[in-house]
Amino acid sequence: MKQYIKVVFASFLFISIGYSQSLENKRIPGYRPIWFELNQKYEYGDKYSGALGTYTAKHHPLAIYADAVNKTFFVYGGTKSADSKHLLCMIGEYDHGSGLVSQPMVVCDKMGVSDPHDNPSILIDDQGYIWVFVSGRGRKRMGFKYKSKNPYSVDGFRKISTEEMTYPQPKKMGSGYFNFFTKYTGVRQLYFEKSINGKDGSTDKMLAAIPEKKGEKSGHYQVSALFNEKKIGTFFNRHPNGKVDQRTDLFYLQTRDKGDTWSTVDNQLIEIPVTDINSPSKVVDYAELQKNIYLKDMTYDPQGNPICLYIRSNGHEPGPKSSPYEWCITRWNGDEWMTHIITTSDHNYDMGSLLFQGGKLYIIGPTAIGPQNWGVGGELQLWTSNDLGKNWSKEKDLTQNSLVNHSYVRKSEIFKSPFVFFWASGHAHQFSKSELFFGNLEGNIWQLPYDMEKETERPKPLKTFK
Repeated sequence: MKQYIKVVFASFLFISIGYSQSLENKRIPGYRPIWFELNQKYEYGDKYSGALGTYTAKHHPLAIYADAVNKTFFVYGGTKSADSKHLLCMIGEYDHGSGLVSQPMVVCDKMGVSDPHDNPSILIDDQGYIWVFVSGRGRKRMGFKYKSKNPYSVDGFRKISTEEMTYPQPKKMGSGYFNFFTKYTGVRQLYFEKSINGKDGSTDKMLAAIPEKKGEKSGHYQVSALFNEKKIGTFFNRHPNGKVDQRTDLFYLQTRDKGDTWSTVDNQLIEIPVTDINSPSKVVDYAELQKNIYLKDMTYDPQGNPICLYIRSNGHEPGPKSSPYEWCITRWNGDEWMTHIITTSDHNYDMGSLLFQGGKLYIIGPTAIGPQNWGVGGELQLWTSNDLGKNWSKEKDLTQNSLVNHSYVRKSEIFKSPFVFFWASGHAHQFSKSELFFGNLEGNIWQLPYDMEKETERPKPLKTFK
């Protein structure tokens, strides 16, 4: 009888808030990313809020080009309508042959969750099946893995597993995968798993859990990348006593045998989990400099040397108190680690992507101040370096005179122009409509249709460089 009452009450609750029926495997007639605020208020606004459909930096990748069908598949956190904050984990596809996008598909309906920490990431295996890794939130909300019913198709997905998994970062490993993720076994501790066939996964293995002092809690965030499908690497920071607002220090680890052994960049073997604050894997001691660091992205140069992009600041509070917000890269030059400053912006959660193409290193991000000062995002700019990051120049202003900020620029893991990177726009300080855009390295940008009357439609060109 008690169980029956629980079921009836749960049904009533979902009906009363409008989530009585799941939208999974349903199309939404347009690209409508989610808007979110954390509700940690300061003098200059929320700790972070705004257009977070392509959030977080720790969800990766969000887009992949598939040469077999000449399409880019991309995932994001969406909603059903402009006035909704109900999270739908969405997937869309851009057809490079026709120049059309399909109506996006709901892979996972989060049933009342409004938090884009539960946003998805994407993987395409050797057989063409599309995997969507849906983040949970610690042990409060579980994560899920979904697999497309057919290769290179977004017409339907099956749930494969339910597990504790936050911030998924899957890498293709044949018909299986290697996946970095986070568990809240301490506060935020780093783990990885792998599966040869996509069905039978390995036991979760802890990668890092570094307390500052014995008996204290540990916590980390990470960004990761794959080089030539052989070397997998990760940069991660450290949260003293698990305090995320004090995130500091920079570490790097890599594996060449899919996680069986791990080493520093110069091949010194490291036992995992890393628990020593003075581990040889430490790259920069930012605690000594009393600096916070906010990891954004990483890539490898053509020689396989790792490069990390992050923002360095004086604290977690938004506004001038924590400035300057320095966009930095730290890179291995073959002999030593080097750190270079590219530019500054006005928020810790400004987010850009780092990629290498045609002998140049590129950064695309909201590095110019936007209409909502001291808020997440801004105006987008494209920066280039011809010497692997030593020197940088602003090549183009991608957006100007915008009404709202542009935020969380995410590269396609394997890319083909014009869909090289994509992002969302929205007011940084108050609830607003949010929209999706994509662009290429020439600086051309397009807007994805917010409302779609047809199953496929053409994105709207907004800016073209010649």
